[in-house]
Amino acid sequence: MSEHYEAVKAEVGDAREIHDVINLYAQRGDMLPRTMGEVYENLRDFFVVRDSGRFLGCVALHIVWADLAEVKSLAVPEEVQVRGIGSLLVNATVAEARRLGLERVFALTYRPAFFERLGFVQADVMTLPRKVWNECYRCPKFPSCNEIALVLDLTSPPAAASPSPSTERGIEGVRS
Repeated sequence: MSEHYEAVKAEVGDAREIHDVINLYAQRGDMLPRTMGEVYENLRDFFVVRDSGRFLGCVALHIVWADLAEVKSLAVPEEVQVRGIGSLLVNATVAEARRLGLERVFALTYRPAFFERLGFVQADVMTLPRKVWNECYRCPKFPSCNEIALVLDLTSPPAAASPSPSTERGIEGVRS
């Protein structure tokens, strides 16, 4: 495999692999499950990474309001973690959010350290709009969820540093 990857907007042909990797982690309780219909309905929110046609991961940027979007459905198969793919995917959503003129992005996760290395800071989930809870009722952990809310302020200049690939393990816990 090459060591240079690129996050690109998902295509219709990516839907099955997006669905499968998200639902693999959903079976473990790390993400919410998705139907194929939901993947297709939200396909334009997704970025993917491929290498020579092989699917290496996905993430979605879902706009919540005029100033806020959620980074969600971050899923990288275990066999290709620690290669910087998760960071690349999240950075693609952040760049897209900046391009769209959003002020903040947030993630709900069981793996806050990964996002903190990318400049996100922990926040009280109650400070986020109630729309954030739109999908929570479907979660088997609701209302006793212990996901951590993290927010990235996009009004400041982008950080120059990027984590090393060795810090990627365990990124599969971002709410779907």
